[in-house]
Amino acid sequence: METVNDTELDLLDRSLVQALTIDGRAPFSRLAEVLGVSDQTVVRRYRRLRTTGLIRVVGLPLGSRVGLFESWLRVQCAPDAALPVAEALARRPDIAWVTLGSGGTEIHCMTRARTRQDRDALLLEKLPRTRRVTGVSAHTILRKFFGGPDAWVGLDVLGPDQAAALERPAADPGPQRCVLDEAELALLSVLGRDGRAGYPELARSSGLSESTARRRLERLREVGAVFFDVEFVPALFGYEAEATIVLTVPPARLAQVGAALAGHREVAFAAAVTGAASLMAVVVCRDTDALYTYLTERIGAVDGVGQVEVIPALRSVKRAGMLVEDGRLVDPPPAP
Repeated sequence: METVNDTELDLLDRSLVQALTIDGRAPFSRLAEVLGVSDQTVVRRYRRLRTTGLIRVVGLPLGSRVGLFESWLRVQCAPDAALPVAEALARRPDIAWVTLGSGGTEIHCMTRARTRQDRDALLLEKLPRTRRVTGVSAHTILRKFFGGPDAWVGLDVLGPDQAAALERPAADPGPQRCVLDEAELALLSVLGRDGRAGYPELARSSGLSESTARRRLERLREVGAVFFDVEFVPALFGYEAEATIVLTVPPARLAQVGAALAGHREVAFAAAVTGAASLMAVVVCRDTDALYTYLTERIGAVDGVGQVEVIPALRSVKRAGMLVEDGRLVDPPPAP
């Protein structure tokens, strides 16, 4: 009989989480086959991990494919205002990630605005008028080198054959941007809260039949418009040090440096951005010693890196659309 505490993560839990990072909507029967356990065991473990807020599978649009306006924001605040401002930003549906760093006076967040007007309203009107906000810098995401559909490899517990058995064919984006209709936006609204929502629920939310909802979702995955992310708080998996690193790289070396970072197992996200520094990355390490080793031995060995700024994450407020409360993931409030 299973006696795993709701905060303990054994090998099967970690294997299941890694399996979901490869295919977040893989049927429970397929997951059970790959992991070598019964269907009931996988269902039970997944439900425990989800209901206790340890993990969440979410379906997200790929911004570059569906025309979202994505920016990385650095918001400076008075010390007593940073957390309230971060929490207010986290409640916005067009903000995907919110982190407190730099001694608790700087907020980092990712915007995913549907229109240029929505983005500009936040940057030019809402934030500048917010009390105790002392500065805002916005950096457009020019090119992602790692993140989104790419599975973070820090949870390296599955064997190569197990991982290969869960991998899906690569998406074929084609030359045209994917325009989402109202039914597909309704599908994404549900999947953004529960990436494993069943087709009956997806059909009800979109007004489509179950078979049509299934076909629509599969098409969106095939063209790379939608991906499934498994979100969790890394500290619960033994990764205590998160940081954003900002690198100054000459344009001629940007592609090579970005590709190098994409190959580092510590990197959860890396992108070329506008601004004085041309590349930013989010790194996840076991502890501060491991972070130091990463900076000196991995980053230090990459040709073309100039200045490096390291900004430790003090607190995660929102991750991939999920709020973080007491180290657990919870649903955000419904959009107004």
